[in-house]
Amino acid sequence: MNKTILILKQEYLKRVKKKSFIILTLLVPFLFAGMFALIIFLSVKDDKQERTIAVYDESTLFLGELEQEGYTRYHFIPKEEYDRLKTNLKTSSFYALLYIPEDVYTNNAAQLISEKQVPLELEEQISRKLSRFIENDKRQKIIAKTGISDLDDRLAATRTSVRLNTLKVSETGQARKSSSEVAFIASYAMGFIIYFFVFMYGAMVMRSVMEEKKNRIVEVIISSVKPFQLMSGKIIGTALVGLTQVAIWVVIGLIALLAVQSFFSPEVSQQMGQSLMESRQGMGPAITQPAGEQQLTEMMELIGNLNLPLIFFSFVFYFLAGYLMYSSLLGAVGAAVDNDEDSQQMVFPITFPLILSIMLLFPIARNPEGPVAFWGSIIPFTSPVAMLARVPYGVPVWELLLSMFLLVLATWGSIWAAAKIYRTGLLMYGKKVTLKELIKWLRYKN
Repeated sequence: MNKTILILKQEYLKRVKKKSFIILTLLVPFLFAGMFALIIFLSVKDDKQERTIAVYDESTLFLGELEQEGYTRYHFIPKEEYDRLKTNLKTSSFYALLYIPEDVYTNNAAQLISEKQVPLELEEQISRKLSRFIENDKRQKIIAKTGISDLDDRLAATRTSVRLNTLKVSETGQARKSSSEVAFIASYAMGFIIYFFVFMYGAMVMRSVMEEKKNRIVEVIISSVKPFQLMSGKIIGTALVGLTQVAIWVVIGLIALLAVQSFFSPEVSQQMGQSLMESRQGMGPAITQPAGEQQLTEMMELIGNLNLPLIFFSFVFYFLAGYLMYSSLLGAVGAAVDNDEDSQQMVFPITFPLILSIMLLFPIARNPEGPVAFWGSIIPFTSPVAMLARVPYGVPVWELLLSMFLLVLATWGSIWAAAKIYRTGLLMYGKKVTLKELIKWLRYKN
């Protein structure tokens, strides 16, 4: 046991003291925040590329009706020019060719011809323009037929936007505000973090074993340490590295939340309002309650209404159990092979369920109680991600306990099998390991 602790301590300190670990641990939260900010910025940034769409309107209903929108212009052409451009659009100055058939009212379809893949935003813009014109034209015909001149106003008055406030009733009968969006963000974030850490640190264990095996260092180590003690020390030490990193990120996140919350406090908001009022020399009202304050308060309330103790416990449990299971198997792969090519072939079947569990996050969010979510959270190889994605939505106790029990059994079985392979393959050189050979190793008694 003392030797295992020594190996654990050595693995932990070796990784934690690295400059790369410290730098990445401090920078990753800001990198993720910057990445999401960049994605949001690029998604809302206006497309400033100028495009001219040639339009041949066989129905003659849209002539002169398609006005310029943004940087996209529409130029109507006759049939002769359309026939020429249809086969030779590349040499023209037009970006695309829009054909509106004569029966557009009945078929509700038009054709857009382009040498390039048309951007989705442009496709939606053209479709919206055509649809809006047809709707307005049909509405005018109804008005002319019925004699109701204020039909648009009546229809506009009927349009209603309903805001749905959801409440979640606990077992004690207490109703609290809930949000599907907050639950989805929490479930997806935790599922992705579990996937990221299990995959990254499990692969780290495998590479460490392969490196020691290639350098023949392991031959010296196991002369005084049992293979199982060596494997246990490596796996647990690396797990503590992952938990340390997560703990640092949690602290950084809490500090950021507290800073934002204090920034939007009533006192600060009032001071900002008074300063702004003085700078405008009394030309505007004081800002005492910015809109962001109410939204932030509501968001914090929704996060607080989640079952945070259960979420935290589930995260730690599934992180440790999932990591122990996958890192044991990956460590066994590192002990069984001699080169990276063989390891890649053996790693994919092991990590495929983990990749599959990430693909299940959206189906689980759409239906947290469906069969896909249930079996994904029960099967041990996908449950570390799938069950954690279901916890924010609320999971029956028996399903959670069954999932944990099966995961513990699978983890114990994986450690047992990995120890067998690890002990035999650690000193095996120059031989390509097959599945039949691995099964034979599992049957060895000593």
